[in-house]
Amino acid sequence: MKFIISSSELLKGILTVSKAIPAKSTEAILEDYLFSLNGNILEVTASDKEITMKTTLEVDSTEAEGKIAVPARQLNDLLKELPDQPLTISTISENQFECAWASGASTLPYFNPDDYPESQKTGESAVTVEFPAQTLADGIGRTIYASSDEDNRPVMNSIFFDISPDSTTLVASDLQKLTCYTADNVKAGEPCSFILNKRHAAVLKSILGKDIENVSVTFDSRTAVFRFDNTTVICCLVVGKYPDYRTIIPQNNSNILKINRLQLLNTVKRIAVCSPKASNHIKFDMSSGSIEISAQDLGFEIAAHEKLACQYDGSDLSIGFKSTHIIEMLSNLTCEEVVMKFADKRRSALMLPSEEDAQAEKVFGIVMPIMVK
Repeated sequence: MKFIISSSELLKGILTVSKAIPAKSTEAILEDYLFSLNGNILEVTASDKEITMKTTLEVDSTEAEGKIAVPARQLNDLLKELPDQPLTISTISENQFECAWASGASTLPYFNPDDYPESQKTGESAVTVEFPAQTLADGIGRTIYASSDEDNRPVMNSIFFDISPDSTTLVASDLQKLTCYTADNVKAGEPCSFILNKRHAAVLKSILGKDIENVSVTFDSRTAVFRFDNTTVICCLVVGKYPDYRTIIPQNNSNILKINRLQLLNTVKRIAVCSPKASNHIKFDMSSGSIEISAQDLGFEIAAHEKLACQYDGSDLSIGFKSTHIIEMLSNLTCEEVVMKFADKRRSALMLPSEEDAQAEKVFGIVMPIMVK
């Protein structure tokens, strides 16, 4: 193998796929990039077997094609220290390659490319859906915070993509809170779905730049392939059945609170300072025209309360929440006014944008209450 490429373009390419390199691995080959040169196109691959990332780069010239597995960390460190200039990469022995630039060169080892894991592939039953890139990034960003952090529950440690002929809904939940983001501009001929691990979703979101227009998603029951520009992300899907989130959306909520989102968010943050550190419990006391938010930590003898003007329709109601859940949900909305709907103090509360903002923001959340004395 021998080719010439811009050092900055190569660095940009390998950093795009580097997020698939595992921090620790029992297989040394996974600590490498796979370089595959065909004509004037260099394909760079990184994988931890669960997620595989590929990008293609155009080289300036090619003298010899081939494949090699190159050490990721050393190559990253070398290219970060080089100013932009032509870089000649060539194999010089059976297990070494050279990176040569205008004033110097570095010799690094390479490894057998046949040891590199093969990329996962979708089957004949795969479905393809087109996502606007910004919609996909927004959907992941608005839901991922609500997924569980428990690795032993992979279905809940994920984002559920529920695709129908009318729209697509991204759902995440840790069973204490749930959030749904609906995209009316993403549809499929028949209802279909997949469950994407939250780590893979975060990696995908991190590389969806604003200059990317569309993402093609092809998936079957075990694998999803995301393609955009010159990049491909292949993910092993979570196998399992996602709970029917529609059945837990609270209905017949007779108590309705409407309030400025930022005002409520900032108040909850202030009051949460005095909530018990172990539980983060706060209390909402609502009556006509006002809401009082309070918290106390008896162990440290601290307490706080604050009353806000609001629009509240319903019977007087006191209900407790975990402050971190309320803060997360309010922070992931962008609307000016938020509506919270309650049935009673024991059943989950629905949080969504006001009617004025609902058309622009297709997102809502559900949060479970807690008993607060």
